[in-house]
Amino acid sequence: MRAKLITREGHQKLKDEVDFLWRKERPRITEIVTWAAGLGDRSENADYQYNKRRLREIDRRVRFLRKVLEDIQIVDYHPQQDGKVFFGAWVTLEDDDENTLRFRIVGGEEIYGRDDYISIDSPMAKACLGKQVDDELVVRAPSGDKTWYVLGVQYEKKE
Repeated sequence: MRAKLITREGHQKLKDEVDFLWRKERPRITEIVTWAAGLGDRSENADYQYNKRRLREIDRRVRFLRKVLEDIQIVDYHPQQDGKVFFGAWVTLEDDDENTLRFRIVGGEEIYGRDDYISIDSPMAKACLGKQVDDELVVRAPSGDKTWYVLGVQYEKKE
């Protein structure tokens, strides 16, 4: 089962997306659909067909986001987290070949469009939880186990 957690920044981003889609994008697309419908035969009207489909996509996304926002729990930074890897942490790892990774552990809804965020439900994130600098962790993957070492743990702190 996926954890239903989100950072405060991620929550705000989803709220902003709902607001944009509902208050800006949907009215704009509705206007285009109304205009295109007034041109006559809708079955051969590409503007009408495309924008009607776009309207359904917007409505589907807004319904999905509203449901997510209802069911999700915001997790804020707490000073007790300092030095250890928990939800919201920026983690820097290094393997035996001196390859480094830097990522932030966030909720599943926050990872889209970001290649430096990983879901708390991922094997890498699960292996990192509770670790601190200089700890060793083993990530189990289909290609085999891989050992990593924690180089750094930081949190975004609100002043």
